[in-house]
Amino acid sequence: MKRTLRRGLIILLALVFAGSLGMVIYRGIEYKEGQETYEEAAELVQLPDLSDLPEPTPEEPEESAPVYVDPYADALRNMDFAALQEVNSDVLGWILIPNTVISYPLVQGNNNQYYLNHTWKKWTSVVGAIFLECQNSPDFSDFNTVIYGHRMNNGSMFASLKNYKKQSYWASHPYVYITDDNGSHKYEIFAAYEVSTAGTTYQIGFSGDSSKQAFLDYCLGQSVIDTGITPTIYDKILTLSTCTGNGHATRWVVQAMLKGVAPSDSTVSATEEVPAQTPPVQTEPAVPETPAQVPAETPAQTPDQSADEPQPETEPGQIPESGAQPQNPDQTPQEAADSGEEDLPEEDTPTAQEAVLEEPESLQTQEEEV
Repeated sequence: MKRTLRRGLIILLALVFAGSLGMVIYRGIEYKEGQETYEEAAELVQLPDLSDLPEPTPEEPEESAPVYVDPYADALRNMDFAALQEVNSDVLGWILIPNTVISYPLVQGNNNQYYLNHTWKKWTSVVGAIFLECQNSPDFSDFNTVIYGHRMNNGSMFASLKNYKKQSYWASHPYVYITDDNGSHKYEIFAAYEVSTAGTTYQIGFSGDSSKQAFLDYCLGQSVIDTGITPTIYDKILTLSTCTGNGHATRWVVQAMLKGVAPSDSTVSATEEVPAQTPPVQTEPAVPETPAQVPAETPAQTPDQSADEPQPETEPGQIPESGAQPQNPDQTPQEAADSGEEDLPEEDTPTAQEAVLEEPESLQTQEEEV
């Protein structure tokens, strides 16, 4: 009996070991295949060799301030996304953090679940893809654009974002590059922290400037690193999100900003003064419905005008035509009305200025497990 139990236990343990080993091998194959698909993407998009690029250096053009040339932006701007988009039309561009493993195509689906377990080629894989929040604009024009990626155990995808817990790591990896059909854009990392999946960090819609400023204050207040960078409401925010490994309720985020342009005071001031400088629009008085029954008033005479000199009859707001006949002073108002003069045209109602209203944007949160 004991021998039988011992034999059964050995068989059970062997099956468990074989199953675990098979799962490890299967995951390893998936990891390898996933990595190969992203290496293929780099070849298709003609990703340049960035390993030997120098640090950004200033150039001194004639009669102008120094212009800093970014070698990464310059190298990335000529990437060809057409080849990737032929494979998958969901491809938007490329994300790169120099000197890290983060160098992947960016995709966007109709929901936030599909690319959790599909690569950029739409192959089923635990590796997934780096993808935009489905409610974001694909041209990165939103105030806050959210990008998701897995924290893989082999260090791929967004796993290296956890390193931004250290100030020193941020100091040596301070930029995120987003390249699409509109060129390459450098974002400066300004915050990194752990957040709830339903936190303010995932807000997409903003009702106004005060809402944007409250969002920025929250992000800066949560950050575990001090970058000295303070974004404004005129900048564009990039939120990179991955899992923490501590369950499904929290995420680790790294946020970067693309410098925007604030409206100048002179532009605003000039705009406000335009109405005051514009002469008032003169409109003709309303014309009675039956002008023939209204006696015509005799125009007032000025001291410089002779009382005996007939004055030309004009319509309000009109210049008398050359050769106009003088009014007969002996003609009665009724005779003047019946003398064949044309009725005055009805005045058109001026078109009212159209008011442009900004529709309040809804507040969105993100709860998917990434």
